Amino acid sequence: MYKLIDAFPEQLKEALEIGRKATLKTAGGPYANVVVTGLGGSGIGGRIAAQLVHKEARCPIEVFNNYYLPGYVDHRSLVIACSYSGNTEETLAAMEQALARGARTVAITSGGTMLETARARGLDHIVIPGGNPPRTMLAYSLVQQFFVLHHFGIIGDGFAGAIRTAANMLADEKEGIRKAAQELTGKLVGKRLVIYSEANTEAVSIRFRQQVNENSKELCWHHAIPEMNHNELVGWAGGRDDIAVLIFRHKEDHERSQIRMEINKDVFRKYTPHIHDVWSRGDTAFARQLYLINLGDWVSYYWAERKGVDPTEIAVINMLKGKLAEVR
Repeated sequence: MYKLIDAFPEQLKEALEIGRKATLKTAGGPYANVVVTGLGGSGIGGRIAAQLVHKEARCPIEVFNNYYLPGYVDHRSLVIACSYSGNTEETLAAMEQALARGARTVAITSGGTMLETARARGLDHIVIPGGNPPRTMLAYSLVQQFFVLHHFGIIGDGFAGAIRTAANMLADEKEGIRKAAQELTGKLVGKRLVIYSEANTEAVSIRFRQQVNENSKELCWHHAIPEMNHNELVGWAGGRDDIAVLIFRHKEDHERSQIRMEINKDVFRKYTPHIHDVWSRGDTAFARQLYLINLGDWVSYYWAERKGVDPTEIAVINMLKGKLAEVR
């Protein structure tokens, strides 16, 4: 796990080369909507990509983490099916629905049934490196989302330069990022974590929650501002001093959201002293979000190390898949 997290900047660069070499058929379109279907470490790339390009996207982009697709998916839709293993049953079911409805369907996978289906049916597909935990291969699945969106006319081509610049920054600042992650981990271990961010960058919070769940073997939750100000803030009446609050922050967060964050912290302080602002770094939205993703990945690793647990072990998920395989 250490080596895989450490390789994140290099993975981003390799993913760019994979995307450039991918051969996709004539785009067709225009498309009325884009739906990304995927779960866990395979699906989070679509959510991050959607939030990064929402201001320039030429049609709505929605992410579905389930067995089904929304009713509006039809021949005018672009569906991106993402399964790292190629055997995620929910994603395979959703992909079959996309094909049945005549949607333009693209697969991002390392192999399995998804790749077999894509080749057998002549579907557009991009093959990414296999053999590792899906959550450690985010760079590959995330970057391919942008190449697909660009090819089909949903976004422009500025993403490639932004990703390469971000990768270089992460490589240059590796030591500092690890040190910051170790310091932050020391403040979180032994506490129940709650993660907040502005809604515009919620996918980064989701990614961090997933990593803490899988790598650190810890329960935690996240919410987004301003939505949490209309419900969860009241729930803080039940707050306790064993809760640690982490707020992912960006200088470009809406000025009203930043005011809300400061007022929220006044509420949190009534119940816990463990409140931590974590500011992003970088000159672009891509760099800032990738910085926080990499920092969060390191925190989840060091947290596991502090607890003495194996960050790669997911026995309970494998058990669930085994039980499901018995029921057909």
